[in-house]
Amino acid sequence: MTDGKNRKLIWKLAKNDFKKRYAGSYMGALWALVQPVVTVVLYYFVFEVVFQNRSQMLANGIEAPYVLWLTAGLVPWFYFSEAVMQGMYAFLEYNYLVKKVVFEIRVLPVVKVLGASFIHVFFAAVLLLMYFIYGMKPSLCLLQLPYYSFCMFLLILAISYTTSAIVVFFRDLAQIVNILMQIGMWATPILWDLSFLRGRWEALRIFFQLNPVYYIVNGYRESLFEGRWFWQDLSLTLYFWGVTLILYGIGMTLFKRCKVHFADVL
Repeated sequence: MTDGKNRKLIWKLAKNDFKKRYAGSYMGALWALVQPVVTVVLYYFVFEVVFQNRSQMLANGIEAPYVLWLTAGLVPWFYFSEAVMQGMYAFLEYNYLVKKVVFEIRVLPVVKVLGASFIHVFFAAVLLLMYFIYGMKPSLCLLQLPYYSFCMFLLILAISYTTSAIVVFFRDLAQIVNILMQIGMWATPILWDLSFLRGRWEALRIFFQLNPVYYIVNGYRESLFEGRWFWQDLSLTLYFWGVTLILYGIGMTLFKRCKVHFADVL
């Protein structure tokens, strides 16, 4: 199969994957938008109104409405959590294609991750709309948001090759990943800023920075609020790409070793 045909097939399957996810429901794809919106509103109420987290943010030099700062973290996190869960089921959901000898099943995780990207593009647009409605002063650093989205796409894809191959043989992996996602939202961090960890908590702050998703979430916030380019923290950038390449290598190795047994199990 040529690269041109591969790209067309991936795009077509990704669009169909997105559509069929909500087929049969009255609101259709709108359901994909409801949960993130409700989550943002809930967190805004809890942390801005109840706990007044904004005062802590101002004390740490973050001059932005909390709901906007929060949304800047939730947009990439929703993309990560949704796409990782979807990518994990690539071979299980398309088992009829896995059993076809002539089909290049390597594209299936790409299809699932690309399908989850449609919602991310919408929410990234909503984030930018909120950014301008709040009267924030834009900078050229906003142009690097697609770079961070691309980083997230490749990170998710690297993880998906591993999880999608393992879950075929070990279905409990789905429950483990779901629990890790709940922990990961607090460990990234999304609802709070790492600058809160000072003094005796410095080692813990460094530990949280080892999470590759932190690089992307922090990158979104730095692009929007601090006007900081990704190459200004070269060590973190190199670390992220190093981890992503290692995860991709692990994922592809597992996939190649396991794929010959997929048809027997599915």
